[in-house]
Amino acid sequence: MTQFAANLTLLFQEKPFLERFAAARQAGFSAVEYMFPYPYSPEDLRSQLQEHGLRQVLFNLPAGNWEAGERGIAVLQGRQEEFRQGVTRALTYVEALRDPDAPPLVNCLVGKLPAGADAGEARRVLVENLRYAAQELGRVGVTLLIEPINPHDIPGFFLRTPGQAAALIDEVGADNLKIQYDLYHQQRTEGQLLDTFRRLQDRIGHVQLADVPGRHQPGTGEINYPFVLAALDQAGYGGYVGLEYIPEGDTVSSLAWLKSLGEGVPT
Repeated sequence: MTQFAANLTLLFQEKPFLERFAAARQAGFSAVEYMFPYPYSPEDLRSQLQEHGLRQVLFNLPAGNWEAGERGIAVLQGRQEEFRQGVTRALTYVEALRDPDAPPLVNCLVGKLPAGADAGEARRVLVENLRYAAQELGRVGVTLLIEPINPHDIPGFFLRTPGQAAALIDEVGADNLKIQYDLYHQQRTEGQLLDTFRRLQDRIGHVQLADVPGRHQPGTGEINYPFVLAALDQAGYGGYVGLEYIPEGDTVSSLAWLKSLGEGVPT
């Protein structure tokens, strides 16, 4: 049966961030993910996880100056030392937040290619950075993810499709480097949600969802999520599916779609 993780960056925005852990538990979740832990101390986050009996599934590496529009720095020449410092910072949170049986996945947003930059050089820098991050995270049993992003939401993002991600994984050559397969981004970029999943299943380390258009909850757009999620189960996907959508209405009401899957609770 599908295991769902509440994405606390987008869900329960009715509450301050540290109160969203309790809200997720009350809504029936046993696992959470979010984009960035870094505004909060590892101790405060660990306390929330332990108090509410939650597992930390995923967070991102530091991604540069988000407010200024950066969406990752792994492709940026001259930022390699900053990238490595970000890996070290992420490891501090991994150790604090890890479940005894399952350390959290760490996702790398690779970034946007600057205007006029050489794509070949950017790829060389990216491969070098991913090799370093995969090696360091691998020492503590952590899987590193890379996420293709659709070109409509983030124009200029360097990694756009799962096929490109798979080729990059081959070039990096690290066993603990996988794809974060976001069904929303895939639908906006290429479609073929299930064909792509089946073709690359052994490369996929995590799945996320939202409906298209609008990036709201399943049932608000064009994706037949009961069918898609049943197909993932049938294919033997055993990881979590992160609910990374913007609720249309309040968060608790937005979870009503789970009933169509026959789920008693979203764990």
